[in-house]
Amino acid sequence: MLAKRMEQVPPYVFAHVAKLIAEKQAQGVDVINLGIGSPDLPTPSHIVKVLQEAAEDPKNHRYPSYTGLPQLRQAIADWYQRRFGVDLDPDREVVPLIGSKEGIAHLALAVVGPGDVALIPDPGYPTYEMGTILADAEPYPVPLLAENDFLPDLEAIPAEVLQRARILWLNYPNNPTGAIASLEFFEEVVVFARRHNLIIAHDNPYSDVTFDGYVAPSLLQVPGAKEVAVELHSLSKTYNMAGWRVGMAVGNAEVIDGLIRVKSNVDTGIFNPIQYAAIAALETDPSWIAERNAIYQRRRDILVNGLRAAGLHAFEPKAALYVWARIPEGWKSQEFSLHVLDEAGVWLTPGTAYGASGEGYVRLSMCAPEERLQEAMERLTTLKW
Repeated sequence: MLAKRMEQVPPYVFAHVAKLIAEKQAQGVDVINLGIGSPDLPTPSHIVKVLQEAAEDPKNHRYPSYTGLPQLRQAIADWYQRRFGVDLDPDREVVPLIGSKEGIAHLALAVVGPGDVALIPDPGYPTYEMGTILADAEPYPVPLLAENDFLPDLEAIPAEVLQRARILWLNYPNNPTGAIASLEFFEEVVVFARRHNLIIAHDNPYSDVTFDGYVAPSLLQVPGAKEVAVELHSLSKTYNMAGWRVGMAVGNAEVIDGLIRVKSNVDTGIFNPIQYAAIAALETDPSWIAERNAIYQRRRDILVNGLRAAGLHAFEPKAALYVWARIPEGWKSQEFSLHVLDEAGVWLTPGTAYGASGEGYVRLSMCAPEERLQEAMERLTTLKW
C-alpha cells in the first residue's frame, strides 16, 4: 500500500529508542537516558514572556506568513552580521524554518531528484539521508574517520559519483562526533563545490554551544560562499528552544527561493508568537550563552573523565552537545549499547544510528543534570568489557 521509497525509510531511530527505554522503566529500572540531544535547561524567561504576551493578541491567531515576519527575517540577518560578520538580504537570502529538521528534508526536495546523488556525512544526522531518499535521489556516504579528525576526504569521492552529485551536506560543529572544522577547511570546500558544480548545505545548529574558548565559524564567512552554499541554523540548542521548533536557512538566493516554494506548498509557517519570541532570542545578551556553556562544559568533563575511568576512549569535544567514544574491541555498537542498558540502566546511542562509519562508537548527550551524569558514569565503571 505504501510508496516503494518507504522500503528504504526505517522508523526514526530515536522513536525506537524511546520505546526500548519505556519498556525498561515499566520493569522498574531507573534508566538514565544519554541518547537524544534535547536541552534540559530552560528557555530564558524574557523569551517566554514575549511568547505569552504575543499569544494573548488575537491578531496573532491567524495563519502566519509563508516566509516569516519581516521583523524576524531582519533579526536573523542582523544576528548573522553580529555573530559572523556575514551580510544577508533578509528578503532574498533568509527563510525561517519550523525547526531546522524540516528545512533539511524540504531542501532535499528542492535540489535533488531521480538520478541525482547527495553526498552525506557518515556518521551524520539521519535526516540528511532520509530527506534524500524521500526526494527519490541517491545518498552517497562520505566517511568521517578519526584519522582525518572526522573531516571528509573529498578527494576520495569517485569521479563517477561526483558527476551525478548535486549537493554536499556538512555539519560542524559535528553531530555525533563533536568534531570542529576550521575556516580554512570551509575555504577548501567552497573551491571543491565550484569545481564540481555542487551546492553546499552546512547544518550549523551547534555554533554557539562551545567550550574552552573555542569560537565556531560560519561557512558563509568564506568570500563568495553564497554563490554555492546555504547554511541551516536553529534556536533549539543556542537558546534551549528545542520544543519551540524555530530555525532558519540562509545563503544562496536561488536555493532559498526553491526551499520557500517547497515549504509554501506543504506547510504554512511558524506561529506568530513564536516568531516574536525568536526575535527576542536572537537579541539575547551573549553573556547568557557563555554562562550556559559553562554548565555544559562541566557536564562534558564529567562524561569524558567518567568514560576514561571506565576504560573507554572518549574524544574531548570543543563544541556541540555530545561526547563520542570508542567502544572496547570485540563489541558491535548496538550490542554494546543494549548491554549497558541491560546491565547498568544507562542508554548510550550506538554509533551505527548515524551510519555505517559509526560502527565501533557510541554517542553520549550532555542534556542531563550533573548528578545524573555522574551517576551514569559510576554505573559504567562497575561493568566489565
